[in-house]
Amino acid sequence: MPVNATNDKFGWIAPDFNLLDVSGKKLSLNEISGSNGTVIAFICNHCPYVIAIAERLGKEAKELSKLSINTIAIMSNDVMQYPDDSFENMKLFAKNYDFIFPYLFDESQEVAKQYGAVCTPDIFGFNNKNLLCYRGRIDSGVMNSDHKKIDRELYNAMVKIKNDGIGPDKQLNSFGCSIKWK
Repeated sequence: MPVNATNDKFGWIAPDFNLLDVSGKKLSLNEISGSNGTVIAFICNHCPYVIAIAERLGKEAKELSKLSINTIAIMSNDVMQYPDDSFENMKLFAKNYDFIFPYLFDESQEVAKQYGAVCTPDIFGFNNKNLLCYRGRIDSGVMNSDHKKIDRELYNAMVKIKNDGIGPDKQLNSFGCSIKWK
Protein backbone atom coordinates (compact mmCIF):
# COMPACT_ATOMS: atom_id res chain seq x y z
CA MET A 1 0.00 0.00 0.00
CA PRO A 2 1.54 3.33 -1.03
CA VAL A 3 2.33 6.06 1.48
CA ASN A 4 1.40 9.71 0.78
CA ALA A 5 3.74 12.59 1.47
CA THR A 6 1.93 15.65 2.81
CA ASN A 7 2.57 19.08 1.37
CA ASP A 8 1.08 21.29 4.05
CA LYS A 9 4.18 23.00 5.46
CA PHE A 10 6.21 25.39 3.33
CA GLY A 11 8.83 28.05 3.88
CA TRP A 12 11.25 26.05 6.06
CA ILE A 13 14.95 26.10 5.26
CA ALA A 14 16.54 22.94 3.89
CA PRO A 15 18.83 21.43 6.54
CA ASP A 16 22.43 21.11 5.40
CA PHE A 17 24.01 17.68 5.17
CA ASN A 18 27.29 16.02 4.31
CA LEU A 19 26.61 12.67 2.61
CA LEU A 20 28.54 10.18 0.50
CA ASP A 21 27.80 10.38 -3.21
CA VAL A 22 27.98 7.42 -5.60
CA SER A 23 31.11 9.12 -7.00
CA GLY A 24 32.83 8.41 -3.67
CA LYS A 25 32.91 12.07 -2.55
CA LYS A 26 31.16 13.52 0.50
CA LEU A 27 28.94 16.40 -0.59
CA SER A 28 27.07 19.07 1.36
CA LEU A 29 23.88 20.84 0.35
CA ASN A 30 25.73 24.16 0.23
CA GLU A 31 28.18 22.71 -2.31
CA ILE A 32 25.59 21.28 -4.68
CA SER A 33 22.49 23.46 -4.40
CA GLY A 34 21.47 25.34 -7.54
CA SER A 35 21.75 29.10 -7.91
CA ASN A 36 18.09 29.25 -9.02
CA GLY A 37 16.72 26.43 -6.85
CA THR A 38 17.23 22.83 -5.82
CA VAL A 39 15.20 19.65 -6.11
CA ILE A 40 15.83 17.03 -3.42
CA ALA A 41 14.28 13.65 -4.17
CA PHE A 42 14.30 10.88 -1.59
CA ILE A 43 14.45 7.72 -3.69
CA CYS A 44 15.78 4.17 -3.52
CA ASN A 45 16.73 1.41 -5.95
CA HIS A 46 14.04 -1.20 -5.37
CA CYS A 47 10.75 0.72 -5.10
CA PRO A 48 8.47 0.21 -8.13
CA TYR A 49 7.26 3.82 -7.83
CA VAL A 50 10.84 5.10 -8.09
CA ILE A 51 11.68 2.71 -10.93
CA ALA A 52 8.60 4.00 -12.79
CA ILE A 53 9.81 7.62 -12.60
CA ALA A 54 13.62 7.21 -12.58
CA GLU A 55 14.11 7.83 -16.29
CA ARG A 56 11.82 10.88 -16.20
CA LEU A 57 13.61 12.20 -13.09
CA GLY A 58 16.89 12.00 -14.99
CA LYS A 59 15.42 13.86 -17.97
CA GLU A 60 13.81 16.56 -15.81
CA ALA A 61 17.08 17.02 -13.91
CA LYS A 62 18.88 17.65 -17.23
CA GLU A 63 16.25 20.20 -18.28
CA LEU A 64 16.27 21.93 -14.88
CA SER A 65 20.07 22.11 -14.85
CA LYS A 66 19.86 24.34 -17.95
CA LEU A 67 18.02 26.83 -15.67
CA SER A 68 20.65 26.55 -12.87
CA ILE A 69 18.26 24.43 -10.81
CA ASN A 70 20.13 21.44 -9.41
CA THR A 71 18.73 18.03 -8.56
CA ILE A 72 19.94 15.87 -5.68
CA ALA A 73 18.74 12.33 -4.91
CA ILE A 74 19.09 10.83 -1.44
CA MET A 75 18.68 7.16 -0.48
CA SER A 76 17.79 6.67 3.20
CA ASN A 77 16.49 3.09 3.39
CA ASP A 78 17.87 0.49 5.79
CA VAL A 79 20.19 -1.52 3.53
CA MET A 80 20.40 -4.40 5.99
CA GLN A 81 16.70 -5.13 5.48
CA TYR A 82 16.75 -4.05 1.81
CA PRO A 83 20.11 -5.03 0.27
CA ASP A 84 18.87 -3.96 -3.18
CA ASP A 85 19.35 -0.40 -1.89
CA SER A 86 23.04 -0.90 -0.98
CA PHE A 87 25.62 1.73 -1.87
CA GLU A 88 27.03 -0.54 -4.60
CA ASN A 89 23.55 -0.93 -6.08
CA MET A 90 23.03 2.84 -5.84
CA LYS A 91 26.04 3.26 -8.15
CA LEU A 92 24.51 0.83 -10.64
CA PHE A 93 21.08 2.49 -10.40
CA ALA A 94 22.54 5.95 -11.05
CA LYS A 95 24.49 4.66 -14.05
CA ASN A 96 21.53 2.68 -15.40
CA TYR A 97 19.27 5.76 -15.34
CA ASP A 98 21.99 8.15 -16.51
CA PHE A 99 21.79 10.39 -13.43
CA ILE A 100 23.83 13.56 -14.00
CA PHE A 101 23.14 14.65 -10.44
CA PRO A 102 24.41 13.50 -7.04
CA TYR A 103 22.87 10.34 -5.59
CA LEU A 104 23.67 10.41 -1.88
CA PHE A 105 23.62 7.73 0.81
CA ASP A 106 21.90 8.75 4.06
CA GLU A 107 23.14 5.74 6.01
CA SER A 108 22.14 7.15 9.43
CA GLN A 109 18.69 8.18 8.12
CA GLU A 110 19.11 11.52 9.93
CA VAL A 111 18.67 13.59 6.76
CA ALA A 112 15.39 11.86 5.89
CA LYS A 113 14.19 12.54 9.43
CA GLN A 114 15.24 16.21 9.30
CA TYR A 115 13.36 16.70 6.02
CA GLY A 116 10.34 14.70 7.15
CA ALA A 117 10.64 12.34 4.18
CA VAL A 118 8.15 9.49 4.37
CA CYS A 119 8.17 7.71 1.03
CA THR A 120 10.11 6.96 -2.12
CA PRO A 121 9.89 9.05 -4.15
CA ASP A 122 9.38 12.06 -1.87
CA ILE A 123 10.24 15.20 -3.81
CA PHE A 124 11.05 18.61 -2.33
CA GLY A 125 11.58 21.82 -4.33
CA PHE A 126 13.52 24.70 -2.79
CA ASN A 127 14.02 28.25 -4.05
CA ASN A 128 17.39 29.98 -4.36
CA LYS A 129 17.34 30.74 -0.62
CA ASN A 130 16.77 27.02 0.17
CA LEU A 131 13.19 27.66 1.36
CA LEU A 132 10.73 24.85 0.66
CA CYS A 133 8.25 25.90 -2.03
CA TYR A 134 7.19 22.57 -3.54
CA ARG A 135 6.52 19.10 -2.23
CA GLY A 136 4.80 16.91 -4.73
CA ARG A 137 5.06 14.37 -7.45
CA ILE A 138 7.26 14.50 -10.52
CA ASP A 139 4.37 14.56 -13.00
CA SER A 140 0.91 13.32 -13.83
CA GLY A 141 2.29 10.10 -15.31
CA VAL A 142 3.14 8.65 -11.90
CA MET A 143 3.27 4.88 -12.51
CA ASN A 144 2.24 5.05 -16.17
CA SER A 145 4.86 6.76 -18.27
CA ASP A 146 3.07 5.83 -21.51
CA HIS A 147 0.49 8.62 -21.23
CA LYS A 148 0.32 10.70 -24.39
CA LYS A 149 0.18 13.98 -22.40
CA ILE A 150 2.02 14.17 -19.09
CA ASP A 151 1.79 17.36 -17.05
CA ARG A 152 5.36 18.14 -15.95
CA GLU A 153 4.38 19.22 -12.43
CA LEU A 154 7.87 19.30 -10.89
CA TYR A 155 9.45 21.06 -13.86
CA ASN A 156 6.68 23.66 -14.06
CA ALA A 157 6.77 24.22 -10.29
CA MET A 158 10.53 24.75 -10.30
CA VAL A 159 10.31 27.24 -13.19
CA LYS A 160 7.67 29.16 -11.21
CA ILE A 161 9.87 29.01 -8.10
CA LYS A 162 12.85 30.30 -10.12
CA ASN A 163 10.82 33.15 -11.59
CA ASP A 164 8.56 34.08 -8.64
CA GLY A 165 10.32 32.68 -5.57
CA ILE A 166 7.19 30.71 -4.61
CA GLY A 167 5.63 27.43 -5.65
CA PRO A 168 2.30 26.79 -7.36
CA ASP A 169 -0.91 26.96 -5.36
CA LYS A 170 -1.96 23.48 -6.50
CA GLN A 171 0.46 20.70 -5.60
CA LEU A 172 -0.36 17.00 -5.72
CA ASN A 173 1.26 14.77 -3.11
CA SER A 174 3.98 12.36 -4.06
CA PHE A 175 3.34 8.77 -3.04
CA GLY A 176 5.25 5.53 -3.05
CA CYS A 177 6.82 2.93 -0.79
CA SER A 178 7.48 3.93 2.79
CA ILE A 179 11.02 4.77 3.82
CA LYS A 180 12.47 1.60 5.33
CA TRP A 181 13.48 2.72 8.81
CA LYS A 182 16.03 0.86 10.93
